[in-house]
Amino acid sequence: MMQQVKKFNVYERERDRRLLFTKNLTPGKSFFAEMLLKDRGAEYRAWDVSRSKLGAGIKKGASQIGIKEGDAVLYLGASHGFTPSYVSDMVGRDGFVFCLDFAPRVVRDLVFVCEERENMAPILADANQPESYKELVPAEVDVVFQDVAQKNQLGIFLKNCDSYLKTGGFGLLALKARSVDVTKKPREIFERVRKELEKHPGMTVVDYRDLYPFEKDHALFICKKK
Repeated sequence: MMQQVKKFNVYERERDRRLLFTKNLTPGKSFFAEMLLKDRGAEYRAWDVSRSKLGAGIKKGASQIGIKEGDAVLYLGASHGFTPSYVSDMVGRDGFVFCLDFAPRVVRDLVFVCEERENMAPILADANQPESYKELVPAEVDVVFQDVAQKNQLGIFLKNCDSYLKTGGFGLLALKARSVDVTKKPREIFERVRKELEKHPGMTVVDYRDLYPFEKDHALFICKKK
């Protein structure tokens, strides 16, 4: 039997340690060979959290993620669309996920997922240049989620939050420590990034999760814009 996780529009079963579930917005369709199952008349998609920083953060006990039904989400680093498709389930038909990536090869795959989901749109653009897609994204979104493995990933995240995140909205940064500095221990990087986030005007860190063992040398920072 499915149990909802902290009203996140995400579900789990006690025996599935590496899986979460979302109600499938496109019943009968599986995009990444994920398992589909039915429970009490609803269809759910299995979500392998070892493939998703957001899923790993929820499994590691994130107290709040800010993503709710009806939200507009700017997803930076959407890749082939794996995690964005679950965010699509979470925000539902009244929400929308703007899925951005700079790699043409993965965006081609992303397009196929978006064609099957009316609340997702692909954007081929560089997240380091938020002004370049201002005509494609609302002036304000409820959530900015970033999974971009670049050295300046913190700077990219803050620029997009400053540009698009509404007051009271949530910014989620999936940080890869080894992309920032391979000479430093991940915990040193995480602590430094947390301090820089706290110093940024208008941003407050409301939660932080080291994603081990699901993701090595990764952490999820959850911020709120004041």
